[in-house]
Amino acid sequence: MEQGEYMTNKIKVKTTLVEMDGDEMTRIMWQMVKDKLLFPYLDMDIDYYDLHVKHRDDTDDQVTVDAARAIMKYGVGIKCATITPNEDRVKEYHLKKAWKSPNGTIRAMLDGTVFRKPILVNNIKPGVSSWKKPITIGRHAYGDVYNNFELDIPQAGKLEVVFTPADRGRPQTTLVKDFPSAGIVQINHNLEQSILSFAKACFTYALDEKIDVWFSTKDTISKIYDAGFRDIFDREFEANWKEKFSRTGIEYFFTLIDDAVARIMKTEGGILWALKNYDGDVMSDMIASASGSLAMMTSVLVSPHGWFEYEAAHGTVQKHYYKHLKGEETSSNSMALIFAWTGGLRKRGELDGTPDVVAFADHLEKAAIETVESGIMTGDLLLLAEKRPTNRKVNTEGFINAIADTLKKKM
Repeated sequence: MEQGEYMTNKIKVKTTLVEMDGDEMTRIMWQMVKDKLLFPYLDMDIDYYDLHVKHRDDTDDQVTVDAARAIMKYGVGIKCATITPNEDRVKEYHLKKAWKSPNGTIRAMLDGTVFRKPILVNNIKPGVSSWKKPITIGRHAYGDVYNNFELDIPQAGKLEVVFTPADRGRPQTTLVKDFPSAGIVQINHNLEQSILSFAKACFTYALDEKIDVWFSTKDTISKIYDAGFRDIFDREFEANWKEKFSRTGIEYFFTLIDDAVARIMKTEGGILWALKNYDGDVMSDMIASASGSLAMMTSVLVSPHGWFEYEAAHGTVQKHYYKHLKGEETSSNSMALIFAWTGGLRKRGELDGTPDVVAFADHLEKAAIETVESGIMTGDLLLLAEKRPTNRKVNTEGFINAIADTLKKKM
């Protein structure tokens, strides 16, 4: 089968997949991945949502809400990287406002936990010499700064918070700060049920993978918010998981986040590191970068309601996009985009009972890894790879073409 040709008998994906398109260079690569790696082999019904920042602006972000609801309907969504606009982006794209993170909106609606795991290849060694096995980040996907309240305080005055019980009990008023001058405020919140779902998801994942769970917060400073997370984790583990972990030979332990950061640099890996939303956001990028590249990381949101969202956990490759618009050659890494599709397809196949779909996802992942291990790679990986005579830098499309050639031999 030549590139551009389609299989006579395509593999049927039984249930509709939710696709969320993205922005800038990742949008360009996203289409290449579909055209060269997916459409030639798969017969898919796709419920498509365009999350390009301008379309989100045109719809007052309703398209993001609609995409999340579609995932609730069909069960599995696959998302490209998107822009979360700041004031510079508002000016660049002539937006009405700086819209919230689409990831934050989707995660708030679906709830659940984001699991991020490095994509390892044998010719790129982690930046931390002690790491021998993948370190998976379990990131709580609700609350914190992604669903917060912020206020600009224009002058001196008192800020108070009022809690009014739903049962019409007596309201409670608490002084937050007596401001001596102008300032800023941020208020975070969380839900006990969401934290409990987070704990259950992490323990379930660790048991399935047979790996230890590390959980870390700063409960010595945050004696209600962070301490609340720890209490829920500890109670859930003691009540429902302690014996299961013991029989499997794995363990759960809590430590302060600063201690965990020190420990993570000395571990050999093979663990699940459970973190609150913001902490998980930061540390997953650190793990990805130290493991090779932000484009070498898988990411899935697992909802307690049985919904799954797979995404590329990196930015939109803005600099390469500007080069692309000028007609200049780019060498952008599409691995995380490919693995978003394979993750979603594998889960769809598992839920539908279609092993041929699962097998296709496995073949595509192996083709991508084998391509890099053969020495064909994008510029970001070439800088990190072991020096071998077979190493060859290719451009954005050339990398996807090389994976397509490897995949063709497996089909």
